[in-house]
Amino acid sequence: MTPLPVTVIAGYLGAGKTTLINRLLAENHGLRLMVIVNDFGAINIDADLLNSHTDDTIALTNGCICCTMGDDLHRALDTALDRRPRPDHLIIEASGIADPTVIANAAIAEPDLSYAGIVTLVDGLNLPDLVDDPQIAPQIRRQIATADLVLATKVGALTQALSDILTKLEARTPQLLGDTALAPLLFGLTPLPKGRSDGPHPAYTTWHHHSDHPCSRAELAEKLENRPQGLYRFKGLILTDDGGYEVHIVGRYVSARRVRTDSTRLVALGPASRITPDQIEAWWQA
Repeated sequence: MTPLPVTVIAGYLGAGKTTLINRLLAENHGLRLMVIVNDFGAINIDADLLNSHTDDTIALTNGCICCTMGDDLHRALDTALDRRPRPDHLIIEASGIADPTVIANAAIAEPDLSYAGIVTLVDGLNLPDLVDDPQIAPQIRRQIATADLVLATKVGALTQALSDILTKLEARTPQLLGDTALAPLLFGLTPLPKGRSDGPHPAYTTWHHHSDHPCSRAELAEKLENRPQGLYRFKGLILTDDGGYEVHIVGRYVSARRVRTDSTRLVALGPASRITPDQIEAWWQA
């Protein structure tokens, strides 16, 4: 068999990786894609494409499949290689705080895989604040400098100010993520050789919450308005007395939209030096 090509999708917390993967799975590209993700619950597949759904796998009618990574990257790679029929391309979504070169090196070391590049998404709204943060900036720089393609998200144009920041961060071929087909863009890369990055990696606090009890809409608004300063990423479904909401916090930005849900399921992250799980729990339960 010819080696299975592997593309790594990287980017800091909230940059839009899962949104990109949702788009890619729904495209009419004619490829059997296998996507390995961290945040399985965030994959939102159109009902017309859904063929079957288990606790750790989504199979689509177009031949694509989506699986969770779990705790072992090499086991996930073995699962992809053992699958029949074999996928045409493997996509791995790195976590928002991961060094994508570690995943790339695992693909390079496997003779049955063919490394096809790192694509890093950059949150154009929050990037100026992130690069000014001495604790987070080195991590952002590594994710961008090691990418074979950098895609700016959440902005309508690649402004001169944003381009200047990306140039300082050694971004290769920065582009705006628009509405064009993703498959030709992602799979047409000529990747650079990779080497493991040993730069500093700050520790992160994580917090999870699951409840069947609704909160009031007024309480939710107050919580979002008065969130802890060290909380950078917060996402999930929230059940209120006015129905369900899908809520996202990325840095200073908050979004909420109505959805159908019968419970509250949340995850939050932030630098461990700035926030603790107890502080997040106290904020949410206040």
